[in-house]
Amino acid sequence: MHLDEKVPELSPAFVWAAVATFSVSSAGTTPSPPPLRIDAPLRLRRAIHANDALLVRRIIASHPKLLHNPDTSPGGLSNSNLHLAASLGHLPIVQLLVSLGHEADLPALNDDFQTALMLAAAAGHTEIVHFLSQNSPASILRRDIRGRDAIMEASRGGHDTVLQILLTYAPNGPEQAVRNADLEGNTALHFASSNGNLLVLRTLLAAGADAERRNMWSWTAVAYSATVEAEVYLKRLVAEAEAKRKLKMQADEVRRKEVLKGGLRIVADSS
Repeated sequence: MHLDEKVPELSPAFVWAAVATFSVSSAGTTPSPPPLRIDAPLRLRRAIHANDALLVRRIIASHPKLLHNPDTSPGGLSNSNLHLAASLGHLPIVQLLVSLGHEADLPALNDDFQTALMLAAAAGHTEIVHFLSQNSPASILRRDIRGRDAIMEASRGGHDTVLQILLTYAPNGPEQAVRNADLEGNTALHFASSNGNLLVLRTLLAAGADAERRNMWSWTAVAYSATVEAEVYLKRLVAEAEAKRKLKMQADEVRRKEVLKGGLRIVADSS
C-alpha cells in the first residue's frame, strides 16, 4: 500500500470485535458487552424518584415531548410525570412540571381517570395538595373511574389537614363537596367512618356531611364504623350537628318573621 492511499475506515462493530478477539486470546475470558444506554423516558422517571429537579429539567429540555411521559409498563397505569411526583411527595418536581405546562389544558389522567391531586390526597402529601388545589380548584371535584374525588381519597386515608385544604378550595363551597357520592353511593363520610379517623369525621360533619345518607346497599356511614369508639363518637357528632341545625333553623325562622313584621305598613283610613 502506498503512503498516499486512503486507509479504509473501520466500523465500530469491527473494532469492538477485534478488541474482543484480542481480549479472549490474551486473557482467555469472554469480553463484556458495551454498557447499554438507558432510554430517556426511564431516565426521567428515575430522576423523579430521586427527587432531582435539576436533572428532570435537563431531560425535559432535551426531550420536550416527554413532559407527560405516561408509564406504559405493566402496572404503570399510564401515570404521567406529575402523577409520579405527586404520589411520591416531591413538591419541587411537581412545581417544575406545572410551570412547564404539564396541566396547561386539562389535568392529566391515568388509566383509572385519576388526577395527580387524587394520588397526593390519598398519600397525605399536604404541601402538594395545597399547591395543586391553588393551581386548579376545579380538579378537586373531578371523578375517577369509580366515581371518587380527591376529598373521598383524603377521607379514606384519614388525612384531616389535606381534607381541610381541599374543602377550603372546593368550588361552590364545602357543603356541596362533602355530599358527593361515588358509583356505589358512598360519600366521604362513609370512607372516613370505615377508616375510624375521628378528626376527619368531625371535619366532614362540620362541613355539612349528611350522616343519614345511604349507599346502594342502604348502609349509612355509622354502619361502617371501624371501631366501637368511632361509632359512639360519630353518633355523638351527628347528634350535635342535628342540634345545631335545628337551632339555626329556629334562628332563621325568627329572623324571617322579624323581616316580615318590619315590612308591614299600616294604611290610615282616608274616609
